[in-house]
Amino acid sequence: MASPQVAQAQLLGDVFESMPEKYRPRSVAVLGCAGGNGFERIRNTVTMRVVGVDLNPAYIKELCARFKDRLPTLELYVGDIQAGDVTFQPVDLVFAGLVFEYVDVNTVLLRIRSQLNPGGILGTVVQLPSPTSAAVTPSPFFSIQTLEPFIHLVAPARLKHVAEKYGYLEDAARLERSRGGKQFQVQTFRLLTPNPALNADAPQAARRLP
Repeated sequence: MASPQVAQAQLLGDVFESMPEKYRPRSVAVLGCAGGNGFERIRNTVTMRVVGVDLNPAYIKELCARFKDRLPTLELYVGDIQAGDVTFQPVDLVFAGLVFEYVDVNTVLLRIRSQLNPGGILGTVVQLPSPTSAAVTPSPFFSIQTLEPFIHLVAPARLKHVAEKYGYLEDAARLERSRGGKQFQVQTFRLLTPNPALNADAPQAARRLP
């Protein structure tokens, strides 16, 4: 992700840094946090509650080693947000950068509702199709190519449509281009006042708090 051929880590770090600056959340959760890309850019390191979620326990272990002293309110979880086996107290901002390409959009948007405070912000980054580049950019790290069968690009218009169905309102949208040449859509959605009828349909695990 950080290699010059790909350069997506840099883009995600830039986007993640911009969101707390704009929305001033008191708490933030990063889905698919890996080893903590962008966490070094968090400025309010003393009082901001920071949550990291990833499927890979090795990433979570690395993130803990890197940031446990710098971020005293850090909470880390290993698990699958789609399967509903990760629950944490709701936050003001959820960041999902290059997550929706690998999950069911409906399921995850519904589950995120229970992780956001009313009026909270969901920030997303999705990759746009390219006529000249593969979905997974070739790089010296050949193992990354194993992701290609699992990536399914999500049209920003579809993401917006499904988000609105679950009570989110698009707040902003913009195009970004990585130094590797790929284009991405950055969107932010505000969660409207929760709809009790919709919450009743949510999976139990998504509504359960620790």
